[in-house]
Amino acid sequence: MIEIIRNIVLVIYVIDCIALIILATVQAKDTSGASQTVTGAAANNFYESNKGRTKEGRLKRFTIISGVLFVILAVVLSILFVM
Repeated sequence: MIEIIRNIVLVIYVIDCIALIILATVQAKDTSGASQTVTGAAANNFYESNKGRTKEGRLKRFTIISGVLFVILAVVLSILFVM
């Protein structure tokens, strides 16, 4: 029974790894690093207030979710392989 659960979690982990790689490579590079902190950010414009609804915002959200799932599955797999 434990081997079936272990294999299912391992398959989900591999799918998540592939999704995380794809999501990280598809994202546009954010070039606003240190220069934006010196010059100040225009956070009051329409784009900044609706950034989460854009394609880039959704990709960033899915990447964060996939990264958290990656860590959780890694911990679960390490526990399952010790058993």
